[in-house]
Formats: sequence, structure tokens, C-alpha cells
Amino acid sequence: MTTAAPKTLPEPCKHGEPAASASTSAVSLLADALDAALPQTQCTRCGYPDCRSYAEAMASGTADINRCPPGGAEGIARLAVIIGRAALPLDPAHGSEGPRALAVIDEAWCIGCTLCIKACPVDCIVGASKLMHTVIDAQCTGCQLCVPACPVDCIAMLPVTPGRSGWAAWSAPLADEARERYAFHRLRTERDRRENDERLAAKAAAKLADLESHTRLTDPEAIARKRAVVEAALARARQRAGS
Repeated sequence: MTTAAPKTLPEPCKHGEPAASASTSAVSLLADALDAALPQTQCTRCGYPDCRSYAEAMASGTADINRCPPGGAEGIARLAVIIGRAALPLDPAHGSEGPRALAVIDEAWCIGCTLCIKACPVDCIVGASKLMHTVIDAQCTGCQLCVPACPVDCIAMLPVTPGRSGWAAWSAPLADEARERYAFHRLRTERDRRENDERLAAKAAAKLADLESHTRLTDPEAIARKRAVVEAALARARQRAGS
């Protein structure tokens, strides 16, 4: 069963019509509706970094509606209703529809490298450096992004909805939770990046204030060159923080 297009949507774009002709607000509203119809697994198989980016690409007319394997045929039908065009078969270049999978870590092989934790878009893998990691089953979206990140191949994707795929294996509440967890993940990673930059900048500034005692160099010209390099690095860090 497909969903009806929301009443707040602008007139749907005709297939092949340039989306640039629509106003920015209309495209944004369309992107909102399309994003709400995506499963929010954040798997990137559509070719975009997350579900929202794919929704914006569809709304602007730069991506077609058949690039989401987790949503499957039902997902494409939902997107087709919103866009106002006929559904298409899933593009095999982006994967195939199948049962929802769960990431399972072989604890005997896990080396605690944390690379899978960094790859997970919904923060459902817990653990610490040099300690065994584990997946919180209820929060895993089956995105598979942790699998190529693991250097010892200790992560397997196990089907947990045999005979059910797409939206038959997923639900709106699960999609909403995944969207919220991904939003938190982005906030957390940005905060961590900012705090790390601030920490490194403070360390560099402290050394710069008394560079002569923090370097083995003795030649004044060499120390001056090093000071210039550190000052330039600090300037770049401040520029990144302000951007």
C-alpha cells in the first residue's frame, strides 16, 4: 500500500522538468516530504552521504527515485506518489532489495580499533579503544558501513527479517528513531571535532608563547621559520573554527 502525497506539498514536478524552475521554498518542502518517506538507514548506497542529501537531490531533479535498496519497491512507490510520477524498478547499480540485516561482531576477533564505531551513522556500536566492541541490536539500521571499516573482517551482516524486505521489514517509528540518532551523531562528531581543534590550538599557542624552550633548534632563523609555520597552522585552525 502506498502513501498519499501530503497536502502541504507544492505542485509535483513533471519528470524531466528542471527543478530549478521551482522556488527554493517549494524544493525545500518537497525535500522534507521525500526525506520523511525514506527509511533513514543512512547507508549511502544511493550515492549520497545521507538520506536527507538524497531527498534534496530528488527534490532538485538531480537524482531519480529508484536508488534506495532499504526502502525497496514500496519505498520507490511512496517517493513516486510524492514526486507525482510513475514508479520505477530499483536501480541495480545501487544494490538489491532484501531482508533487513543486523551487524554482528565476532568478539573473538575484535581488536578494539574503534573504526566501526566511527563508521556507524547512528552510534549503535559501543566499546573503547583496545576493548571488544558490540552492537546494540535494537538501534542497528543495517547500513553495512561498519563492515568495510573493520580491518580484521570480524563483522557480519545477518538477516533478521527473512521473507520481509523494504518497508515490510522496517517501520516509520524505526525510521524516526534512526533519523534522531543520526542527527545526534552529527552533533556529537562536530562537537568532538571542534573540541579537538580547540585543544590542539591551545597546545600550539602555549608552545608558541615560549617556543625557544619547546624546541631543540638553536639557530634563531630556524626558530623563526618554525614560529611562522606554527602561526600559519593556528590561523588555519581559527579560520576552520569560524567557518
